Amino acid sequence: MPQFPDPDQKVTVSMSEDTELELRLKHIMAPPGKKISLLDDYDPGFTAGFKNKKAAGKKLEANIAELAEYQDILYAQDNYALLILFQAMDAAGKDGAIKHVMSGINPQGCQVYSFKTPSAEELDHDYLWRSMKCLPERGRIGIFNRSYYEETLVVRVHPELLDQQKIPLPARENIWKRRYEQINAFEKYLVENGVIVLKFFLNLSRDEQKKRFLERIDRPEKNWKFSTADVKERGFWDDYQKVYEDCFNQTSSEWAPWFIIPADNKWFTRLAVSEIIVHTLKKLNLRYPAVSEQRRQELQEIRKLLEEETLKKPE
Repeated sequence: MPQFPDPDQKVTVSMSEDTELELRLKHIMAPPGKKISLLDDYDPGFTAGFKNKKAAGKKLEANIAELAEYQDILYAQDNYALLILFQAMDAAGKDGAIKHVMSGINPQGCQVYSFKTPSAEELDHDYLWRSMKCLPERGRIGIFNRSYYEETLVVRVHPELLDQQKIPLPARENIWKRRYEQINAFEKYLVENGVIVLKFFLNLSRDEQKKRFLERIDRPEKNWKFSTADVKERGFWDDYQKVYEDCFNQTSSEWAPWFIIPADNKWFTRLAVSEIIVHTLKKLNLRYPAVSEQRRQELQEIRKLLEEETLKKPE
């Protein structure tokens, strides 16, 4: 089972021939088994002191190209699958991160699912059912734009939503503790069966969210992205920060840790996400399938037939 690096480890990212970006993982990762404070330990505006957006853009392009290469090998090898989860407050940039970071991959090997309010059919099943149906096959990349973690976040901030889930009263006892345990077990099961789980929380500040909401109002082409429900949920900001923090403390595991990505600067968000995905795929030591000696001989026979075909003169 893949082991993720030590949070105190320093990572050096080569941005260009003469520029490097250094950061410790603890600035963007919730250490498994340790308690974190979302407010005190993680700065939404953090960029590791790096300010060069142009260099960051070029590095992102390089990561996108490298990700495309790894995806091709992932598909050919057909042993692993990659599941990427995005969670965030509204306007944190989930859609943009998915659009930019995954822009170079083959759509045939990737699926993106956005989990909205559960349907009547979904409410008749357990809370993990709709996510299980969407898990990526071996060789593929699956992206969850929001995920089963909503059942420990939105539902916890709005506990009245539990009434819609038709859960027996005995099952409601210690429900959040139970759900954390169930999710940890579920993710461990996935990883032990070759489905690598990457979890990203895009950490947006309240001031930056307000700025982006106002931009969505002021720019007509962004009006469609704005909902009055977004403002309503903003009123529960402190509640959400508390449940997110508890979630990270309970579900950042050695097999599937949470990455808390600063989201006030979109260029840094996308760079950090791309770097972690590429680093994860690189560690899998992916290889194209080996060809047997018999198959090599068959290929040489096919080559011979094709070459003889080109030597024949038309009558």
